[in-house]
Amino acid sequence: MLLKTIIVFLFIAVLISLSSALVFLMKDVGNPSKRTLYALGVRVVLAVALVGTIAWGIYSGQLTSKAPWDRQLHPERVAPQMHQ
Repeated sequence: MLLKTIIVFLFIAVLISLSSALVFLMKDVGNPSKRTLYALGVRVVLAVALVGTIAWGIYSGQLTSKAPWDRQLHPERVAPQMHQ
């Protein structure tokens, strides 16, 4: 549950960072300020942390697929493959 909370928090932080970069881009027209660049840099770092957290969750087994088409959950529904 903690891992899912961290993932949601990181996703919301990415959206906030992206929104703030848009606001800085609109406000700083003609201004040599680098606020937009810094906000986008923060977004990249947060996105890498988000992808890393998801990858770690899948690797550790804390995040699993519950999709009906997943082969591991429903092996009886998978058609046998022809060996040539």
